[in-house]
Amino acid sequence: MQTPENQTDRPLFSHDDSINPAAESDRPTPRAHAPSDPVSVVIDQEGIALLSVQGKGTLNIIDSSLMQQISAKVNRLASFAEIKVLLLRGHGERALIGGADIHEMQRLDPQTASIFISNLRDLCDSFYHFPTPVIARLSGYCLGGGLEIAMACDLRVASQDAKLGMPEVKVGIPSVIHASLLPRLVGLSRSSWMLLSGELIDADTALNWGLVHEVYPPEQIEAMIWSRARSLASMGQAVLRQQKRMMRSWQEQPLRTAIEESIGEFAKAYSSGEPQHYMSQFLNRKRTK
Repeated sequence: MQTPENQTDRPLFSHDDSINPAAESDRPTPRAHAPSDPVSVVIDQEGIALLSVQGKGTLNIIDSSLMQQISAKVNRLASFAEIKVLLLRGHGERALIGGADIHEMQRLDPQTASIFISNLRDLCDSFYHFPTPVIARLSGYCLGGGLEIAMACDLRVASQDAKLGMPEVKVGIPSVIHASLLPRLVGLSRSSWMLLSGELIDADTALNWGLVHEVYPPEQIEAMIWSRARSLASMGQAVLRQQKRMMRSWQEQPLRTAIEESIGEFAKAYSSGEPQHYMSQFLNRKRTK
């Protein structure tokens, strides 16, 4: 391993947006998808939502229609106050998302290309602006638009068999929209290599570069990603939402603006009652040692 430093109140969010009880389980697992159900969501009683995507083929390729379906589902989930953490995974173990549908892209013209890429932008933004932490589970391939989606998430946990890349230049198109996050995550030199060569990197390289946060053997990733999700879900939810919102603002603000605005954010945190609660717990634990 490499790493840097129940009862039926568990609802099932199904493809037709109805809420049904899910089976009792220590943690929800993706159910088999019907063709009409490419996106499923299970919310457990700890407030952890698991979103599973089944695209085309074993590599979970996504087209415009599926992009819109995922975006709509994520945007609706964003309004659920009980969700503390969102987990994203692909159906099966061969890919999170292996990229966008090249058959659809081959038929595009300048006008339809703009619509197509706007759909992918909206999908990435739905994760990027989701109010609570989003963890992407990377098993197998995570390529092109799939990697852009993963980069829009807050944390990326990978299996040792993961392969990541932005191979768009090999089919005559540039990497765009949320590929612009790549230099911020791994630096200009490494981004240049990935974006200009189109070559893939393995999970250990991605960890070394800072593109993923944790890497585990395939047989351990499921347990470890749920452990990470539970750790986040146990924290104060007001402060996690506040911290994520601030980090998004920092990426678009001058440094001095971010520093000065954070003074008000620090004061605002005390209106939630969470600092008093968690600091009291911390001090009580120290007294009992």
